Amino acid sequence: MIRYVIILMLIMSACNSNTDDLTEQVNKTLHKPPKWAQHFNSDWASNDLWNDGLAEVNIYDAERVIYGESRKYEQVYIAVKETFNKEYHVKTDNYERNDLFDVIKVNLFADIPTHKYPYHYLMSIFFKRELPYEVNKLTVSSQEWCGNTFKAIRKKNYGYDETYNSYWDGEGKGDRKINQNCLIEDQLIFTLRSLNFRDGFSFTAPIMKTRMTSKATAPNINEARITITDNDTSWKVVVKGDHIGEIIYLVEKEYPNKLTSMIAADGRKWDLKSSSRDDYWAD
Repeated sequence: MIRYVIILMLIMSACNSNTDDLTEQVNKTLHKPPKWAQHFNSDWASNDLWNDGLAEVNIYDAERVIYGESRKYEQVYIAVKETFNKEYHVKTDNYERNDLFDVIKVNLFADIPTHKYPYHYLMSIFFKRELPYEVNKLTVSSQEWCGNTFKAIRKKNYGYDETYNSYWDGEGKGDRKINQNCLIEDQLIFTLRSLNFRDGFSFTAPIMKTRMTSKATAPNINEARITITDNDTSWKVVVKGDHIGEIIYLVEKEYPNKLTSMIAADGRKWDLKSSSRDDYWAD
């Protein structure tokens, strides 16, 4: 049935000069929320808090294992509302356009020292404001003395498209289709805040292993279980899968449900040190 609807829309496009609107209609027809979407509050990011013109800036005492040793550093986590345009899929400079939509941008920055040189990571994750459980766009870059790597993911009807440019042999430059709708491990530090929290509740969802690495290997996607537990002043969310191990998140009960702690089986740790709302770009 869906195929016939799409064919009809394509026929109509011959008489319709506004192909962007038609594409949007096709996308809406094809895009059905996955089963696990029902466990998240789609209105979570509609709160007026995100309209104050400021960014949530969280600083974590963090650790990550590099070259077999745990390295201490500060993890920066920024969440802020932006307005995108559909043409370039970036923050717009022209607010008179007719193709605008709101997103929540989450920036994750890390400067991790090793014995001889630092590792730098910057990841930007964008969510449509009404879809806090779905990555609309993700970019990540890594830089260190050996080279730099860049990856970009865009949401599509069938799953995601990923483009990459890596300094590693066997990878180089390329693109791939990811024919599966899934959560991405990196998004969980934001998406889990929008859960419909309930003590003892558990469900499964496919999760793509973290893309915050210096490599551009094919995505590793497998089922993982997400379990919620009432932990007095916070919610404890345990995410467990054979490919990602066990990751424990602590999330505040009061809105905006800030992430206070994250501990992963591979040695990554975050512990919230400070939090503020700030127009950091004004300095």
